[in-house]
Amino acid sequence: MDLRDYLRILRRNWLLIVATALVGLLVGGAASVLTKPTYTAETQLFVAIQSSGTVQELQQGNTFSQARVQSYVKTVVSPVVLQPVIDTLGLDFTAEELAENVKANTDLNTVLINISVSDHSPVQAAAIAEAVASSLIKAVDTLEKPKTGGTSPVSLSVIKPAIAPSAPAAPSTRINLLLGLVIGLTLGIAAAVLRMTLDNRIRGESDVRRVTDAPLLGGIAFDQDATRKPLLTQAPFQSPRAESFRQLRTNLQFANVSGHAKSVLITSSLPGEGKSTTATNLAIALAQAGQTVCLIDADLRRPMVSEYLGLDRNVGLTTALVGVAKAEDLLQPWGDDKLYVLTSGQIPPNPSELLGSHEMKQLIGQLEKTFDTVVIDAPPLLPVTDAAVLSQHVAGVVVVVGSQKLRYQDLEKSLGALEMVGSNVLGVVLNRVPTKGPDAYAYSYYSHDDVDASKDFHGASSRRQSVDVSRSQPSSASTPDIDDTLFDSGPRQASNFPFERLDRT
Repeated sequence: MDLRDYLRILRRNWLLIVATALVGLLVGGAASVLTKPTYTAETQLFVAIQSSGTVQELQQGNTFSQARVQSYVKTVVSPVVLQPVIDTLGLDFTAEELAENVKANTDLNTVLINISVSDHSPVQAAAIAEAVASSLIKAVDTLEKPKTGGTSPVSLSVIKPAIAPSAPAAPSTRINLLLGLVIGLTLGIAAAVLRMTLDNRIRGESDVRRVTDAPLLGGIAFDQDATRKPLLTQAPFQSPRAESFRQLRTNLQFANVSGHAKSVLITSSLPGEGKSTTATNLAIALAQAGQTVCLIDADLRRPMVSEYLGLDRNVGLTTALVGVAKAEDLLQPWGDDKLYVLTSGQIPPNPSELLGSHEMKQLIGQLEKTFDTVVIDAPPLLPVTDAAVLSQHVAGVVVVVGSQKLRYQDLEKSLGALEMVGSNVLGVVLNRVPTKGPDAYAYSYYSHDDVDASKDFHGASSRRQSVDVSRSQPSSASTPDIDDTLFDSGPRQASNFPFERLDRT
């Protein structure tokens, strides 16, 4: 992974990282509050050599005292010094336990001894420090006294008496908070990296690129209202979702530069990724661009196109495939544009056999001669083989990928199934992509005022284009005979269905 991948991980999991950092701060603060404060009292002693005072003797005494100071520092924490302190102050712990709270050191090339004592009571810490200093003076005087008698050549004196500290030395609230924050951030980042390593769901364009090099035809922006209003004509004209389908329409045209792919199969790996809404809205977008479009609901297991458009699905694709009626008699116009829909018809017991039949191939070829584009909504690839079988009869396949729903291995299996039957995969469409964040694909050029204004304008336009399902085009059961309306002898407008190119024999 490069730096951009790590930055994307941080942006995806920023909430987790912030949460762990806050937990670290709370733990650090709790440790400061719950830890019993410890006070440290310090005292300092000076080591001198008793001599006559000549320059040579002073120099020798200074060298001697510096050499002896290191030994005195180690003597501070010995029972010889600490046991008298315990007996004098009446402390209830041993010399070894007291030694853990007493520290002694000396600066280099000096004859100064620093003694510090830690205790939960500031007064007792100062008292112990004074007692340790006094006990060390007596111990050194005893140890350095000549065996032949006389006074000790070494003299220790206190130059900095111990005083009771006013503030505790530990715990340090600032250090604890900083340490908790650093540990929390570290754990949060580690958890984010681990989460991304274990999470194999496809979230954005970078995840798709790890699986396939197929062109990314577009990303459909996520819209909370899409469940209630799934159609393109029901969204504000300048909304990110509406612009996503127009971008998909444009990219699909560029993916089909040769112009041979007049029939496009829309499928997905698993149910619920939004293939039916994508197929329906793509057909609407193509029709709005002035093309004559035929939308076929070839999902003979869970047909949804008729529900979205408010059309009758009792007769449709299966009716034409079994030879009960001709396709031109079953097509239902929708909206004010040149969009015609062939619903699924009755659900058959053998969908795969019907979709892979020679009749289905002939029907698609017949519609390709009549329409500019034929959009086919097919079942998902992994649960059933319908889409793989049907893909052999169309010119191109578009795979819809549900963001944050599909996993890497599922997409690999789907593309592998299409490759096995020799399908022409035009590209991939990311659905339910967030408009903001590290996985955003859609971009907005309009201000909020522009979008709000477009709602009023498009509201009237969408009503004219039968946006409301209750006011959509009536079903074929209540419309005039298509033969009478499409093959009349009178003059036709440019918006009429162009079935005059069909051979009716």
